[in-house]
Amino acid sequence: MRVIIAAAGTGGHINPGIAIANKIEKEEPGSEILFIGTKRGIENDLVPRAGYKLETIEAYGLSKKLTLTNIKHTIKTLQSVKKAKLIIEKFKPNVVIGTGGYICGPVLTAAQKLKIPTALHESNSFPGLAVKMLAKKTDLIMLGLEKAKEYLNKEKNVVVTGTPTKIQKLNLNDAEKYFLKEKLELNPEIPVVLIFGGSQGAKKINDAMIEIIKIGQLDKYQIVWAVGQKNYEEVKSELQKANIDIDKIKNAKILPYIYNMEEIMNVSDLLVCRSGAITITEITKLGKPAIFIPLPNVSQNHQEKNARVLEEIGAAKIILNNELTGNNLEQEIESIILNSELLLQMGKRANSINIDDVEEKIYKEIKKITN
Repeated sequence: MRVIIAAAGTGGHINPGIAIANKIEKEEPGSEILFIGTKRGIENDLVPRAGYKLETIEAYGLSKKLTLTNIKHTIKTLQSVKKAKLIIEKFKPNVVIGTGGYICGPVLTAAQKLKIPTALHESNSFPGLAVKMLAKKTDLIMLGLEKAKEYLNKEKNVVVTGTPTKIQKLNLNDAEKYFLKEKLELNPEIPVVLIFGGSQGAKKINDAMIEIIKIGQLDKYQIVWAVGQKNYEEVKSELQKANIDIDKIKNAKILPYIYNMEEIMNVSDLLVCRSGAITITEITKLGKPAIFIPLPNVSQNHQEKNARVLEEIGAAKIILNNELTGNNLEQEIESIILNSELLLQMGKRANSINIDDVEEKIYKEIKKITN
């Protein structure tokens, strides 16, 4: 199979694209796969690192604000349809797949003009602008969450497949979980709260956690906290001002970045985090309770909408970014982590909307439109 995948901007768009590419290669060895992105995004690192070729075009997200910069960006994005068309004509794909973000607009528009089958994958609970604009002419729309179907109910080409993720459930029994905690240098006797704000960290979450540590309440549970590589020295300095050594805090493991996230997530009892689509997918797969602090000011407020999906079924709590303090976060953590029955029920509710065999479902749907 010859496949073009349009993916740009964030890991939430690029990693599902890579997972789809890997599945196609596994099922059909010798397949030719080309990614199209921009020169600005992390696709320039992630795609070549995964072993795939990357072509770039100039594309930007559309904005409702009428500024000179936005007008220029809109014109360049529209003009990039021509370049995308040239790339597609040269590569001759059997299908063009978009995994979210502004790059999908020009690439899938070009493919549709050339009468090539197209597919879109939307990870969020609220479909993005690109998906809505392209929906009627796209042969296949694959959704990560059932909730998103409500916004595309007039389209007949919609299938809920789930979203691919690297994180897998380890299905640990109590003894295995105990030994894994020991291996990770955690106290196996008390609950674990995992805190992270995405790969870059989140200042608002970090500030709230600094407050909690200064109060010195970490005796009933322990934390594993990824502050972000660029934020680590700042957090360390803030704690030093209170005469707290970042490496000697009881029941706290504070890290710039977590490289073994799968192990840490599997042994954690509660997560405190943002609510991007990939994080939501991981939480439902592992069946973990969560406290979400949705990232504000993102397109169509999709992080809060993602978080509401789990809140509505009793699997998560939400603290809005502008309302977050150390005090209310500490209260919310303790209300959940010290209630073993609540932890269990929230985890089961999260897992109830998990979708298994995601890559297999996606591959089968793509085959349907290429045959």
